[in-house]
Amino acid sequence: MRGDGRLASTLLASLSRDWLGLPVALLVAGAGGGLLGVGAVWAVVLGAVLAVVGLALLLGSVRHVVLVARVAAGNPPPGVLVDVGGHRMHVLAEGESAGGPVVVWMPGGHAPGDEFRHLHTMMAARTRSVLVDRPGSGWSDAGPFPRTTAREAWELLAALEGAGERGPFVFVGHSFGGLLVANAARRRPDLVAGLVLLDPTPPEVIAFGPPNPSLAGARREYLLTAVRHLFGAQRGGGRRTRPDCAAASIFGELSPSGLARVGWETVVYDGDLGDLPLLLITPRDLTGGEEVLDLAADPGEAERIRRFYLRTRTRYLAASTAAQVVFTPDGTGHNFPYEVPEFVVDSVWGLTQEVGEEIR
Repeated sequence: MRGDGRLASTLLASLSRDWLGLPVALLVAGAGGGLLGVGAVWAVVLGAVLAVVGLALLLGSVRHVVLVARVAAGNPPPGVLVDVGGHRMHVLAEGESAGGPVVVWMPGGHAPGDEFRHLHTMMAARTRSVLVDRPGSGWSDAGPFPRTTAREAWELLAALEGAGERGPFVFVGHSFGGLLVANAARRRPDLVAGLVLLDPTPPEVIAFGPPNPSLAGARREYLLTAVRHLFGAQRGGGRRTRPDCAAASIFGELSPSGLARVGWETVVYDGDLGDLPLLLITPRDLTGGEEVLDLAADPGEAERIRRFYLRTRTRYLAASTAAQVVFTPDGTGHNFPYEVPEFVVDSVWGLTQEVGEEIR
């Protein structure tokens, strides 16, 4: 298993380099040219095929590198790039804190901070607000592989320090981003004034929930997307390969075996956050996620699945003695940060003011 993990990390680290397609294509074309000189019919046919494939890959790779350079030149980072142990992370900070805590946003998946630009912009009009690109996403370098939540929790804290941002912070994380900021808060509670979790990923869903085909296939799709980009065969040319490689790596945690491997470092257990003010914001039903009920074999099983997901949604309340839950407006689902952004900003602002009074 460890050998397989090292091999996968080496592969993903290699694929995260946008120029990799060039030597691969030349190697394939060179192999084809070598076979053409053998003289045998089978060698000539195979050599011709490899030469054509190699040429096609080379053209696609050149196109990819050119488009990546063009997009990068036309989209400079709006924030600062700070060194985090040999690789750089992008941090965008705007607004003034006026002595209160600084709000740090973390979107779901392995998305760049810019996914929450709409929330950040609204919050920056009230206080200091920060977006951070997880390694491999946005303008941040991929960093070392494997990508893990434990590693990225420390990197998040180091990036904030390197950018000159000083706590106390109110960390706000959605879905998989919620798991990340909860990890950061557990590691450095002295830097955190409060925690807002927007329907965060509960480890129980990964470890004990019904099989989730879409989640199981996510890593494979990220890998294939990276390969298609590398050789210019993916729509939306100009996208780097590193976002998909980083996501494919860290999503290895999102399986029963993956979570078992990293559980002690990654799961935030009951009481781990002491008396840290924690606001859990979550839908009260399965609006937008009803497809999970399709996994059921019968109505009884469907009810069990429904109950499981709704109960696990609130499991983070046990992490702190100062936790409270707020339900999102009716009709909203897991992606409520995009559906009701004003509600999210107002909720975060309320906690920020509450903990800010204590700081002042």
